[in-house]
Amino acid sequence: MDALAPRAVVDQDAADLVALTAALIAVPSVFPDERALADLVEERIRARAPGLRVDRIANNVIARTRLGRDRRVLLGGHLDTVPANDNSQPRLDGDVLHGLGAADMKGSLAVLLALAERLEDVDPRFDVTLVWYEGEEVAEQHNGLRHVFATAPACLAADLAILCEPTGGWVEAGCQGTVHVRAEFDGARAHSARPWMGTNAIERMAPTLARVAAATVEPELVDGLEFRQALQVVRVEGGVANNVVPDAAAIVVNRRFAPCYTPADAIEHTAGLLDGADRIVVVNESVGAHPNLANPLVAEFVAMGALPVRPKLGWTDVARFAAAGVPALNFGAGEPTLAHTRDERVERSDLERCRDVLFGFCGI
Repeated sequence: MDALAPRAVVDQDAADLVALTAALIAVPSVFPDERALADLVEERIRARAPGLRVDRIANNVIARTRLGRDRRVLLGGHLDTVPANDNSQPRLDGDVLHGLGAADMKGSLAVLLALAERLEDVDPRFDVTLVWYEGEEVAEQHNGLRHVFATAPACLAADLAILCEPTGGWVEAGCQGTVHVRAEFDGARAHSARPWMGTNAIERMAPTLARVAAATVEPELVDGLEFRQALQVVRVEGGVANNVVPDAAAIVVNRRFAPCYTPADAIEHTAGLLDGADRIVVVNESVGAHPNLANPLVAEFVAMGALPVRPKLGWTDVARFAAAGVPALNFGAGEPTLAHTRDERVERSDLERCRDVLFGFCGI
């Protein structure tokens, strides 16, 4: 398709979700460069939905109705993408749009922009908050929602949060928690021609590495959903030079756990496999999110859209809302297995289905 100017994000008619998604894709937003896209999103909302209250916090744009409803629903999506892989520009093939972020998650951002405009003309059954935020695809300290929760939590108050991660038409309920644990091993340097004069830290690490590699973790049922769990060595460190006995080595283990467990449970289990390490360091930890399928708003969302439900494999920002006492679920346009791939794409029918479900639930 022809090259799109950034102004297309502001000017494109929301009735054509494919064209609006293409306009969003055409504006690069790999962290930390979300500002240009955040500016355009903010400009569009202020121009096309002037009845909404708009707050700009760093590169996070928050738009809210103020209708005095008893319940408020929040819908959110992240502005950033992973780095490009020869797919930075949108390419249209019939009703299939290819490009960086098509599924994860500029298609859903287009749906949220359409929803913002629709709220100007109708009487929704909930108050609605819409959030476009930065820094989801990178380290936790950069996450835009984390920043807003810390500085302006009232902006994110809700009775239900829907994070528009790509789910392929499913509700992906809850999410796994995750911890990273580092096991460190000491040795003593020596010339590799005289190894008996030193202690090889890598060789000391080997039995622990083998133990973790052989370990398995069983699935767990939570709210009737089977959450698969995982335990993986994701990093190995060691070695000084090709003629030196290494005096230090380490492995980092990632434990993905079902939301019926706490990070402390996962750390205790993982540490139990790391016997022999001189030090065990918790690198990071993130709580999971319970599916909350019995929550009335979650159940209503699933039933109104006649949506299939499965557990979310991986961590998403639903856990951030769950930790704040807000039931949350994942639902958005696009096939999740295409996220971060060179052939990332989204279909027109998927965008329109996502729009219809969200519009219907909000009563617009």
